[in-house]
Amino acid sequence: MKHTMATATLLALLAGASSVAMALTADAPDAPVAAATAQAPLPEVDGEIRKVDAEAGKLTIRHGPIGNPDMGAMTMIFRVKDPAMLTRVQAGDKVRFTVDRVDGLLTVTSLAVVQ
Repeated sequence: MKHTMATATLLALLAGASSVAMALTADAPDAPVAAATAQAPLPEVDGEIRKVDAEAGKLTIRHGPIGNPDMGAMTMIFRVKDPAMLTRVQAGDKVRFTVDRVDGLLTVTSLAVVQ
């Protein structure tokens, strides 16, 4: 009998806690999602276009250190998020750009020629 009473009490307490948790999140249902999906702005990186491969949709860029991901200065090939970026640059152009992982691949997400 004591076991049944203890179980009933425990279930009542759990139900009450669940109701309180639901009431607290009902006031701001998007708050946890918004906080989880909020993202810091991508750092801009200085670089120089070494090659434009419009057919493959890629740029070869000699760049300084990139903070996201933690990558040192080097020359590498990047995909571009927007193919129109390929028409705005040519080999030798100094650029500022941002990089992010898109579908698991490092991709230039913004690109501007620096005068």
